[in-house]
Amino acid sequence: QVQLVESGGGLVQAGGSLRLSCAASGSVWSINGMGWYRQAPGKQRELVAALTSGGSTNYADSVKGRFTISRDDVKNTVYLQMNSLEPEDTGVYYCRVIDSTDIYWGQGTQVTVSS
Repeated sequence: QVQLVESGGGLVQAGGSLRLSCAASGSVWSINGMGWYRQAPGKQRELVAALTSGGSTNYADSVKGRFTISRDDVKNTVYLQMNSLEPEDTGVYYCRVIDSTDIYWGQGTQVTVSS
């Protein structure tokens, strides 16, 4: 089992920055990949950024060049640095972790970007 605790959301003006954190505990040695998803009001949850255990990254086209996913293996934490935020980035951001058998989700953190 893996437990996830997210932090770092908030209200920011367009053009601003936020950094989200997702701290993992439990069976962290079994983690194969980590990622961030978001869900805007009335829309489906979508992938924002993903990071494999080998270090490969994948980003949604809408955030390329603005967002960066990274991890700290000592702290068992994955980060999402979000720069040049736009009102369209508003939503609940969820951390997701996968191992060989299960998918784990964080509780979500709200990001609101005002114009």
